[in-house]
Amino acid sequence: MSKPSNQQSETRKVTGEGRLPGDPRKEDIVERIIRVDHAGEFGAVRIYEGQLAVLKNTDEADTIRHMKEQEEVHRARFEELIADRRVRPTALSPLWNMAGFALGAGTALLGKEAAMACTEAVEEVIDEHYQSQLDQLGEDEAELKEIIQKFRDEEIEHRDIARERGAAEAPGYEVLTSAVKAGSKLAIWLSSRV
Repeated sequence: MSKPSNQQSETRKVTGEGRLPGDPRKEDIVERIIRVDHAGEFGAVRIYEGQLAVLKNTDEADTIRHMKEQEEVHRARFEELIADRRVRPTALSPLWNMAGFALGAGTALLGKEAAMACTEAVEEVIDEHYQSQLDQLGEDEAELKEIIQKFRDEEIEHRDIARERGAAEAPGYEVLTSAVKAGSKLAIWLSSRV
């Protein structure tokens, strides 16, 4: 009998399979994913609200509204999952409420390119984050994987839009995007745990 290919064994994968003592249980993995993704989508909406507060009368407004509307759908879906799966949301939501808006408004005050650089940086982190989650989830969580994949595709679209709209032209682009990426990674780490 031939040995199954990696593709076939991936299909049968179960969330948490192969875990070692001390590794999170399947339930913990799924709860962390839902908690952190809900927090992230909440923060993303607030970033776009901050950007719109500053750029509402510019050529960028419709683009930002489009991305914000997609993030609102993402947030609503994770709110449903929090309720359905009885997952405790992060206790840091009040912080993300203020920090998200401040980040969006602050970068927009630096100019539309800086707002787009912020979007690009956040979405690059989220792309990697969602891919990591997809790698952790097994076929026993097919519905959650499908949701995350769809949202990941839309986050990649946002990143690409930001690049097309001049993100790299932002003043201090490298410093700005590095800082936003570091902050995004810290927010992910904290929200999955607190």
